[in-house]
Amino acid sequence: MSETTVGQPRVDSSKRTWLIASGCAGVVGGVATAVPFVSTFEPSEKAKAAGAPVEVDISGLKPGEKMTVEWRGKPVWILKRTPEQVAELPKLDGQLADPTSKRNPDEFTPKYAQNEHRSIKPDVLVVVGICTHLGCSPTDKFQPGPQPSLPDNWEGGFLCPCHGSTFDLAGRVFKNKPAPDNLPVPPHMYLSDTRLLIGDDKKAA
Repeated sequence: MSETTVGQPRVDSSKRTWLIASGCAGVVGGVATAVPFVSTFEPSEKAKAAGAPVEVDISGLKPGEKMTVEWRGKPVWILKRTPEQVAELPKLDGQLADPTSKRNPDEFTPKYAQNEHRSIKPDVLVVVGICTHLGCSPTDKFQPGPQPSLPDNWEGGFLCPCHGSTFDLAGRVFKNKPAPDNLPVPPHMYLSDTRLLIGDDKKAA
């Protein structure tokens, strides 16, 4: 599956790492390859620098697919999880460093995402795709099962190639890894069932 990146006028050295790393997206086995359509009202360069919200159309995102948009110069991942992936999340709690996202809730997890799926809607994950260790961008490892640099009981998630930190499909870091915290959930809210606003959560429930 290919990803679509929004709001990216130039590639500079500070963004090159995550752009390369986020260029590959995974699809859970058996899900057909597709390119989700992403639409946004493009803010001006000055507004982007100030952190203007980014509006995203996720109507074309199918279960098992992920898209990437840019907000405040950072990659924000939007993953539509399958029902099986959502059901698996609570089973991983014992393997995670901060399963309930209470370690730094204000900074990393807004109140509306302080739940077992770390999201407003159980099937849609929205996280900043930057490892909390040294700022690298993890890669998609959605396929379950044994793989290089991953445990034999891997259920799908993200792997940071820099120092081996692993995250589940809710962006929660596994125990005994270099990353000290879960992947941050940015402020966001739904404008409709298929439109997200990244960077503003004034009306989020």
